Amino acid sequence: MTNSKLTKSKKVGYAFGIFTESLIYNMFYTYYLAFLIEIVGIQAKFASIVIFISIAWDAITDPIIGNYSDRGGVDKRKLMKFSILPLGVIFIVAWTSIGAGISSQTIKILVYTVISMLLWVFYTIYTIPYYAVVAELTEDYDERTSIRSLSSLLNAGAVGLGNVLPALVPTVAILLGEKFKSESYAVIAAIISIMAVALGFICVGSLKGVYNPKPVNANSKKLGIKDTFKSFSDILRLKPAKFFFLFVFFFLTASSMIQANLTYMVVDCIGMEYDTGIVYVIITMVLSMAIVVPIVERVANKTDRRTACLIFLTITMMGEIAAKIIGLDATIGGFKIMTIVCAALLGMGAGTFWTLFYAMGYDLVELDEFKTGERREAIITALPQLIQKFGSAFGILLAGQLLSAYGYNSSQDIAGKESLIPVVTDPHIVNGMENISTIIPAGFLAISIIALVFYPMTRKNIEKLMTALNKKRVGEDYSTDGLDKLL
Repeated sequence: MTNSKLTKSKKVGYAFGIFTESLIYNMFYTYYLAFLIEIVGIQAKFASIVIFISIAWDAITDPIIGNYSDRGGVDKRKLMKFSILPLGVIFIVAWTSIGAGISSQTIKILVYTVISMLLWVFYTIYTIPYYAVVAELTEDYDERTSIRSLSSLLNAGAVGLGNVLPALVPTVAILLGEKFKSESYAVIAAIISIMAVALGFICVGSLKGVYNPKPVNANSKKLGIKDTFKSFSDILRLKPAKFFFLFVFFFLTASSMIQANLTYMVVDCIGMEYDTGIVYVIITMVLSMAIVVPIVERVANKTDRRTACLIFLTITMMGEIAAKIIGLDATIGGFKIMTIVCAALLGMGAGTFWTLFYAMGYDLVELDEFKTGERREAIITALPQLIQKFGSAFGILLAGQLLSAYGYNSSQDIAGKESLIPVVTDPHIVNGMENISTIIPAGFLAISIIALVFYPMTRKNIEKLMTALNKKRVGEDYSTDGLDKLL
């Protein structure tokens, strides 16, 4: 299925589509919990529930969108194009302080839950076709890794912009003045939204001439909930799937905990000024991703994707444990060294996961085809996305609940109240924030790594599978010898 029209320029154009997804994803996951707590005034334990509900709802819609986009005659390019503009507009609305003046916690929660739910639905309508289409463009093991690696490399820039631009919120607040400073996040969101929309349309344009919708045939069905979840059930019965999904869930739990707590880690645990510290962290994280992505790709090409993942995620986990032992406020020559160390670890983990995650999921497409005779690229992209989002939502929920359990209340026990990002003074709360950024996510990473050890989709096994599948496609006799771990 390798597409001869998939030129380098087309691959680059496709890869730019990662900005539409990643700019929005990163600003939301890094700053939305703090935004709801500090600007809107929702208590930490409820703010994390708002995010959990909105992402969990979106995860539930993943199978429906995935199943629909796999139908014969459905154009994935048109789905992406349809979602881009609404996604950008709702993203801006999500960061406005419309609920700040509401005294009722319940109404605040309802307003931002509904807005967030809408945001994530349009996000999914874009991202599932975006990621799924690669499995339709090529079946080549290394080319899939190459396409995802290029996208992941550009993603380092998207992660940087999605995190650095919101770090300018205090500066924007000064420019807006006391009366409008609460809309600082909305201004940054508007800038990010414009970039996301523009690059999304570039991505859609790049797929013209290299992607064609599946033809309508006898198997093309109307969208149905029962059929959707039957498809999911088929995928879940694939022997390697359970290990893959455990790997995804627990990695995202760990990653989103750290990301949601990033503001508090910089200001309260490391002890740096917000403006300076967050820039150090984000620049280091982006550089770490940019450095690690090509290394991960090279290791994956020499060994396989699973091995590369195991190596780099184990290093990340050990680094998080070491950071806790050393302490996040450690200094070398007066410099807060953990702004570099913790950020580099986060970049290594993120760069590894996002380079290999989707390409690993594509391998299940051929396994599913071998067992059922159907190709379900989007549904197999949607199911990991569902697991991914539940893992991310769970991580953010835990971060918020733990902040509350450790005693954090944005209206109490703080100094510098005039600041947009106040400073915590209670050492018990600071220690809890440190745990949320180090030892607790390291535990979840350990579970993710163990699941990956048992994941059997190695290069060797996939090559055996493809040999049998190609023979089956043309009606030749084939053998399943050596495929017992997959089947």
